[in-house]
Amino acid sequence: MSNGFISFSAARATQADALGAAITRLTGSVSSAAEKGQLTGPGPVFVGIGASLAAACAPVWALRSRGIHAWRLGAGDHPLPYPQSSHPVFGVSQSGRSAETLAALESVDASLRHAVVNVDPSPIADVASGVISLGSIPDSYASTIGYTATVAGLGILADAWNGGRIDDGWARLSDVVAAAENDLREQVRALAPLFANASSADFVGAGPAIGSAEASALLFREVARIPSTGMSTRQYLHGSMESAGGGVHVLFGDARELAIGQTLTDAGHPVILVTSEALDGGPLLHPVRVPRLPAAQRAIVEIIVTQILVEAVAEVRGVEIEEFVFHNADIKVAAEGPGI
Repeated sequence: MSNGFISFSAARATQADALGAAITRLTGSVSSAAEKGQLTGPGPVFVGIGASLAAACAPVWALRSRGIHAWRLGAGDHPLPYPQSSHPVFGVSQSGRSAETLAALESVDASLRHAVVNVDPSPIADVASGVISLGSIPDSYASTIGYTATVAGLGILADAWNGGRIDDGWARLSDVVAAAENDLREQVRALAPLFANASSADFVGAGPAIGSAEASALLFREVARIPSTGMSTRQYLHGSMESAGGGVHVLFGDARELAIGQTLTDAGHPVILVTSEALDGGPLLHPVRVPRLPAAQRAIVEIIVTQILVEAVAEVRGVEIEEFVFHNADIKVAAEGPGI
């Protein structure tokens, strides 16, 4: 493709191997940053926008599970300058050019500026005192490997924060992703006709899977052009599910999501349930089983399911997935490189 992007299918075809290589690089760079004392003290604040914001969800959950105060904030949703704080701020942007993220990072003290980017050098990397680079991985226009590698980078960083140990499972994750692609591909692709005439799609996740719901909704808007919303399980229960009808519901989780799935199918609505629980399906309930993994690692497998599904849905609906409909001139600062 032009503009430095590769096709969605090409990015997905090499994703497992590219992710494995990125994890090796990221483990080394995060370990080095930890040894230099750059990953200590008050918990990190991750600022990003779009898929980058979603990517920070499971890592923040992992940090909070360790008793570390950490946040993810929409880069464009806070008055600037950011208030003074002792918390380091990490600008998350695959391209390193997201205008809102750069503005937020520039507004904090230089010693607190960090970046997690794919492209280095880049404007966001250039203003940061510490940079964790994904390695300039070629990505698709609707991000695939760029997203999964970003989740990996943030997840590894979360593991290592304040003297923590990087989970051994990261070294095996590329094999887990390859196995998921192989084992789930035909099952998930067979679900695409559910969306043939869908007017909308709801993506719902619990806790660390909220990011998977948000990123999935974004992909369905970008790739399949279906109006889609991502939200947390608890928010969904507080009124949002009342508009069910004419769409498909994709749930990520192992607890309350099972009961929601039953409630929706009993009312005649199709449900895809991405869960680690062993469940029997039904005419309207379609379970997709994923392995039990630490939060950030599981988030990567969850989005693999969505990537398989959305590619098939685009085919069913006759949508060309390699270009966006709208192009906005004010969301990236000047520099070359693909990104989110």
